[in-house]
Amino acid sequence: MSSPVTGLVARLPAPDRLRALFPGFAVSALVAATAQFLSDHYGAPAMLLALLLGLALNFLAEDGTRTAAGISVTARSVLRLGVALLGARISVDMLAELGGPAIALVVAGVVLTIGFALLATRFVGRGWRFALLTGGSVAICGASAAMAIAAVLPKHEKSERDLVFTVLSVTVLSTVAMVVYPMLANLFAFDARDSGVFLGGTIHDVAQVVGAGFSIIGPETGETATLVKLIRVSMLAPVVLCFSLTIRQMGLSGPGTGKRPPLLPGFVLGFLVLAALNSLGVIPQFLADWAGALSRWALLIAIAAVGIKTSLAKMLEVGPAAVGLLVAETVFLGVFVVTGLHFLG
Repeated sequence: MSSPVTGLVARLPAPDRLRALFPGFAVSALVAATAQFLSDHYGAPAMLLALLLGLALNFLAEDGTRTAAGISVTARSVLRLGVALLGARISVDMLAELGGPAIALVVAGVVLTIGFALLATRFVGRGWRFALLTGGSVAICGASAAMAIAAVLPKHEKSERDLVFTVLSVTVLSTVAMVVYPMLANLFAFDARDSGVFLGGTIHDVAQVVGAGFSIIGPETGETATLVKLIRVSMLAPVVLCFSLTIRQMGLSGPGTGKRPPLLPGFVLGFLVLAALNSLGVIPQFLADWAGALSRWALLIAIAAVGIKTSLAKMLEVGPAAVGLLVAETVFLGVFVVTGLHFLG
């Protein structure tokens, strides 16, 4: 939701608008760079650190500050750029490498986890928006999915709080899974390929999947885990598009909004175009790698801005039931993938 300051900035001429937005963007970028530095030196997830550092700087997003407008725009526009650039890492060849049964298992895990979230929210007093936000982030790719899904959900007074809570929770759960799940793979006596499918199909964030996969001896597990995870990431565009279409067709935007959600959000279109170009071999590998790195930085800067915009006191209002919901979704996805691997043999 835009503030009066953001609305005023939007009416400025382009050069003046950029100057007005720069302080907020610069603060967000500085927080992201600090988070990455701390992550490199102490091993904690950069996304988590960016979010926590941002929460401590909430006063910079208050109306009347020079940084408020830039932070608001960064949280929205830079986020969408980051999600769109993820498409450059996706290709049809990845699907062929994994095989039909494993792909079906991954896709079913995504769909059923979101369905489970919609069902489970009824028992914890949460609405369908919260179900789609948390279920989609657990099912697909953690913080990135949460931010992409939040961009197409109808806004309400607690939208920012729910987004920050979801990003924080899935990042913490993903970090725990990075440590625990390789031990579970050994306990279940999975071979290298099945271990890779298990880790890539259940851990929320890409970085933690890579860390968990390559912690098991031999490169095959890490490579398979990364591949499976990127296939889950490829589900982001169709899932977000499906959510957007459903909200549009069922008139769930809420009263008084004055407009319907876009049929195809621009960042989803960008994701699909880049994925198609990469599948056709048009994007060179070095350019795909560059786009992936830029995407990661854009998402890191955006999550820092989202953290700055959010009051920690308001986020704590979410309550333990919401935490239990995210844990339940995570457990559901893990049990489903392990069961599927058992039946696939």
